[in-house]
Amino acid sequence: MSTVLAGRDVVKRFVGGDGGVVSVLDGVALEVTRGEMVAIVGASGAGKSTLLHLLGALERPDAGSITLQGVDVRTLDDDALAAHRNRTVGFVFQFHHLLREFSALENVMMPLRIAGWSVPRARERAEALLERVGLAARRAHRPTELSGGEQQRAAVARALAIAPPLLLADEPSGNLDHNNAERLHDLLTELTAEFGLAAVVVTHNRSLAARAQRVLLLEDGQLRASSALGGVV
Repeated sequence: MSTVLAGRDVVKRFVGGDGGVVSVLDGVALEVTRGEMVAIVGASGAGKSTLLHLLGALERPDAGSITLQGVDVRTLDDDALAAHRNRTVGFVFQFHHLLREFSALENVMMPLRIAGWSVPRARERAEALLERVGLAARRAHRPTELSGGEQQRAAVARALAIAPPLLLADEPSGNLDHNNAERLHDLLTELTAEFGLAAVVVTHNRSLAARAQRVLLLEDGQLRASSALGGVV
């Protein structure tokens, strides 16, 4: 399987309140291929969300390299990086971030319209994705008219609108009850295989982590294998 995401010797530092430098990530290495789901677990404050932002090119590392679809993001200026990120990465966060004034269909169409798709083509793609995530009958509803589980499934559909090879999810089921969380976990697992995605999920949920091909624990600024799910709380 082809490599979609590769991080090598990734370092991220922050200046603490006392003026001292804190290394949140200290030489992280990660490689993810198509069709593979990787779960990243660890204690709160370990740097999991920071790592996800770096892997998705929302932030730049202080040292090391991140390669998305064969492109080293260090070689891109801000505009080129944004364009490459928009083509390559789909994001799902703990909060759905759907635009409340638009319907589910319009929300999923949004990244396609921004990318220059025609209205008919964007609508066709968005309708197909909403049907795939079980929301065909809810496509005209605005986010406030959807349940929490429906909102997150619409967010997944939007993340996949451009057909990115990489899906990054940060605590995607953190605000859902057990049944809706399990439905979302099933969906993410199915879509990773069905669309040949490279998927990285940050989670405290044992059920979601157990579905991944690999579970990695982020601890002391580095990633290591965690077959026992010891980092999930």
